[in-house]
Amino acid sequence: MKKFLCFLLVPVGLTVNAQTGIPVPTMTQTDNLINSFLTTYGIPAATAAIAKDGKIVYMRAFGNSNIANTIPTQPYNLFRIASLSKPITSIACMKLLQNGRLSMGARVFGTGGILQNHPVFATANITDTRINNITVQQLLEHSAGWNRDINCNPNPTTPYPYFFGGCDPIAFPLRVAMLTGTPNPASEEALVKFMLEKGLDFAPGTAYSYSNMGYLVLGEIIEQITGLSYEQYVKDSVLAPIGVFDMHIGKNLLVDKQEREGEYVGNGYTNLSVYGTGQSVPWEYGGFNIEAMDAHGGWIASARDMLKLLVAVDGFSTKPDILNPSIVTSMVTPSANSQYYAKGWQVNPFNNWWHTGALDGTASIWVRSSGGYSWIFILNKRNITNNNFWTALDNLGWNCLAATTTWPTWDLMLSPTVNASGLNFSNVSGNAVTVNWNNGNGANRLLVVKADSAVNAFPLDGTDYTANAAFGSGTSLGINNYVVYNGTGNSVTVTGLTANKKYYFRVVEYNKSTASGNNALYLLGSNPQEYTITAGSFTFTGNGNWSTPANWSNNLVPPATLPHGSQIMINPSGAGECILNVQQRVSSSAAITVQAGKKFRIMGNLTVQ
Repeated sequence: MKKFLCFLLVPVGLTVNAQTGIPVPTMTQTDNLINSFLTTYGIPAATAAIAKDGKIVYMRAFGNSNIANTIPTQPYNLFRIASLSKPITSIACMKLLQNGRLSMGARVFGTGGILQNHPVFATANITDTRINNITVQQLLEHSAGWNRDINCNPNPTTPYPYFFGGCDPIAFPLRVAMLTGTPNPASEEALVKFMLEKGLDFAPGTAYSYSNMGYLVLGEIIEQITGLSYEQYVKDSVLAPIGVFDMHIGKNLLVDKQEREGEYVGNGYTNLSVYGTGQSVPWEYGGFNIEAMDAHGGWIASARDMLKLLVAVDGFSTKPDILNPSIVTSMVTPSANSQYYAKGWQVNPFNNWWHTGALDGTASIWVRSSGGYSWIFILNKRNITNNNFWTALDNLGWNCLAATTTWPTWDLMLSPTVNASGLNFSNVSGNAVTVNWNNGNGANRLLVVKADSAVNAFPLDGTDYTANAAFGSGTSLGINNYVVYNGTGNSVTVTGLTANKKYYFRVVEYNKSTASGNNALYLLGSNPQEYTITAGSFTFTGNGNWSTPANWSNNLVPPATLPHGSQIMINPSGAGECILNVQQRVSSSAAITVQAGKKFRIMGNLTVQ
């Protein structure tokens, strides 16, 4: 990490990677520097954002986001951020500290410890009593007593047919599951229990040794105190208040990737599947248990959302912080055992804070500089063959600053912070439906519609869209997703629909003003989405479960919320019955009618709204 604003410019050649996002004419050298870096180190995709004085001024994406190399990366794409998750966990702990719910000196294990009654850890066979002295602060500062460089494994590391040196169980979860008697994939609790039973390598508080396991314990502390999952607490108490709704704990497998998530490219190495199948799989897809990395390395995010978070804790007055100044100071004060690491942040004497992240398929860096600049680069591959890679990634942001002499005055952070809600339907007919919703806090909003399946294309920042209430006549976002409304209201009647067909609707809030450079900035994540079927009535004519299409006339199962004015007729065949085996909502002016003498059994949940 650079210690002060001393820049090194490097020559660059022609740009070769696809570039997307709002162009910044005064920062084309930044485009070139990033492209040159990606080309030099063989990185397929990256997202980047730079902030100056609390404003995002640059937000671009490069390369292609999928393994097939066919889909251009967009700034809204989410990628794994690996150990940038540690500052997020630190921020969550600082919120609890600020609210009086957590103390830095609180002991974690043993009698009186925060986790003394944890259902898994309380059953651990702990023989090293020094564990009972571990404090919250020591976990945050990597001084709890575990040293992952000291070996704890046999050779071979059964059930693996090869050897894992050191002692970081994120690499060998099958062994953890075997020794702890827990199912695969090994959970974060199983990983921590393994380390508790192994014991410590030094007395708590006496040394610094980077520890993923310590941050998993912090995640468990957050859950114990709040009664929520670690992920949910962070989303509710840290992210939602600043208008961030599109950060999540990632998934292990490609098939389970999140909406808008990119894909990851490894270096050709494999590991036995964390699911215990015996199959060798890429590290980036099933070789690691990303889902169990939550508090130390599990988050996925966009570059913009990460900078929104950073600006909200940066200690500057340009935008309000979510942490009090004294709490921020505590968070970034170097530990007694390392002058370059605080609580979840790497720091230096020049008041720069940062963190890096690395996994197969991921490299990332997140920086807050003392000069009021912040930036993030998220890559979908890490280079493991060129010794200059990490130094070059560290230099990249500083070089981008040095290459810029004229900075934009816009702020690309000014997307809405509250989503629309209450999406519902009325006046449903064979070819039209009235769609209603409650507005969020955007100045405007789009309504996007797709037939047959959920909306799966999304508006791009800086792009304007033409709406037409006749389905298929407005702007297509791609893959048959059409804009049917663009305005300030909360209702539209959509026409041109096909009878007896399912349509999905999604509301996306946005802002556009002189402060944003007249760029439309869209809020993605947790947008309300519902579907309806263009039929005024639905008739149950079969025998058995409500959810079986064959039991309904024309195979039309009613939507989960029956729209205003619609009706359901229950008329099972013969002596049969209709079994409501799902959750069904019925709008106040809709109706369910049971034919005289017919059987209707409710085993699910029927509500009127």
